[in-house]
Amino acid sequence: MNLYTKEELEEALQTVTTIIMHREKIIPKFAEKTSQHTLLKNRIKALLISRSLLLGGEAVNIYEKEELVEALKPVDSLIRKCEKAQLKFVEGTFQYIRLQKLVTAMSISKALIEDEINSRNDYN
Repeated sequence: MNLYTKEELEEALQTVTTIIMHREKIIPKFAEKTSQHTLLKNRIKALLISRSLLLGGEAVNIYEKEELVEALKPVDSLIRKCEKAQLKFVEGTFQYIRLQKLVTAMSISKALIEDEINSRNDYN
C-alpha cells in the first residue's frame, strides 16, 4: 500500500476534503429523489470513504465491503470527468493543473479503496 509518499497522501486528503465541502454546499440545490441529488449523494459518500482511507486508522471500518465496492463507481466517474475536461485546456494552465490534482487524488482514492476491498477478501 505504501506506493504513495506522505506528501501525495496529504495533498490527496486536502483535495478530497475540499471536494466534499463544495459538494455538501451544492446538494441542497437539488430536490431529493432527483437523479442529480442521488448522483451527488453517491459522490459525497464515495469521497467520505476516500477521506477515511486517506486518514487511515479504524474509521474505515464503519463501511461495509459492499459500500466500498459501490464507492468505486463515483470515483471512476470523477476521474473520467476530470480527464475529459482536461482535454479542453492547455497543459500547465491553472485549470489543467487543478483538474490534474483532482485526477491524482481520485486515482489514489481508487487504489486505496481497491486495496481495502482486497484486504477484506483476504479475511473472508
